[in-house]
Amino acid sequence: MKGFYITTTLPYVNDRPHVGHALEFVQADSFARAKRLEGYDVFLNFGTDEHGQKVYKKALESGKSPQAYADEYAATFDALKEALNFSYDKFIRTTDPDHCAAAQEFWKICVKNGDIYKKFYKIKHCVGCELEKTDSELTDGKCPIHPNLEVEIREEENYFFRFSKYENALKELYLEQPAFVLPAFRLNEIKSLIEGEGLQDFSISRLKEKMPWGIPVPDDDKHIMYVWFDALINYVSTIGWPKDMTKFERYWPVVQFAGKDQVRQQAAMWQAMLFSAGLPPSKQIIIHGFIIGEGGVKMSKSLGNIIDPYKVVEKYGTDALRYFLLRHIHPFEDSEFTNARFKEAYNANLANGLGNLVSRIMKMSSDYGVTANLPNKEEVLESDFSAAVFDNLEKYDYNSALDMVWSEIQNLDSYINIKAPFKLVKQNPEEAKAVVAKLIEGLWSVAVILEPFLPSTAVEIQRLIGANSVPAKPLFPRKE
Repeated sequence: MKGFYITTTLPYVNDRPHVGHALEFVQADSFARAKRLEGYDVFLNFGTDEHGQKVYKKALESGKSPQAYADEYAATFDALKEALNFSYDKFIRTTDPDHCAAAQEFWKICVKNGDIYKKFYKIKHCVGCELEKTDSELTDGKCPIHPNLEVEIREEENYFFRFSKYENALKELYLEQPAFVLPAFRLNEIKSLIEGEGLQDFSISRLKEKMPWGIPVPDDDKHIMYVWFDALINYVSTIGWPKDMTKFERYWPVVQFAGKDQVRQQAAMWQAMLFSAGLPPSKQIIIHGFIIGEGGVKMSKSLGNIIDPYKVVEKYGTDALRYFLLRHIHPFEDSEFTNARFKEAYNANLANGLGNLVSRIMKMSSDYGVTANLPNKEEVLESDFSAAVFDNLEKYDYNSALDMVWSEIQNLDSYINIKAPFKLVKQNPEEAKAVVAKLIEGLWSVAVILEPFLPSTAVEIQRLIGANSVPAKPLFPRKE
């Protein structure tokens, strides 16, 4: 099978996961599951970013060592494998010895190619972003993404990466691959940044005496690597670079999922670093918007207005959260997530929609002793219906893909109401069985196509059809 590599970004471990993280992870997981259904050998990467000032400060505040603090919060992200049914193949931590060794090797190659040098500098720095900020990126002197944090002024001697050297190479990349970043307006953002301000070399180290929590800079024990330089390298270290080049070459390049606050880091900084190391650029970068909470405010840990995905799953179930994130959160724009909106969608489309349809069809099938002639999964996946759904998924348009599935669910519901097999069975049992058999075939196709989106529900519906049995309890109990 042909290799296909997908990655999310690595969240900081300065707090627990929130539903904004879950959005990115579920998007990546659904795409990975679809690729597996298409026959690819998929490698889905996920993990945690554990170095840097934010984590260091949080650890000190909690009275723990940075490593102990990172261990504690990394575990809350790793547990998403079960909570979200997240089918990742590797959980990489930037404190892993193999990653640290890869980051140091990457640094040495960039030095050898003349792209790392030392200089004294003075910058404005947002601790929340762990990034330098130009005046044009600030609003009233504050970072618009972290307006509750003071922008710090930093003066010290650091190592710098020759970002400016790769300005033309990046322009050529964007020109040759117009879909390199999706949606297109995000690519235009980074192109406008380059055209307007040009690329400025950026700091890639910190003085160890001021902030010791990081990977040591090779051949200079006074400095540790800047967190972004270190963390971005996980995309290659997790698939074996530089030790296992056979594995690396099987999977590279990568489709990356990231939030809209990371366009510059993922689409420009990281690509320039790859050029410096002599590695091919990423395959594609998919940028999603923010999740907006009550009152239209961006959901974030620093603002304290997050929704805990574990609590949502505890109350509604894993596939209910996956469903809402994929169908009711826009794949590229900012979207609102409130408890009221979630509950309304759950009751209308899962409890009263899919769940009720499964119960109705399986009750009639079991009662009437129906035997349906079911197509195999390959035949379902080759159907026009499946092709249309997966075509939208290939465009990362999860909303439209699931709209199509729910349209088919509504069609099956309408077919029940029109044919009324529960009445027909009294006059013509065989015709009623034929109607229910057709409904079973339709439900089977829905269950196969739902696998990337609602995997547990899809498998359970397939099991019920195979056993010709009624659900022991509602798939999605209505919530009052």
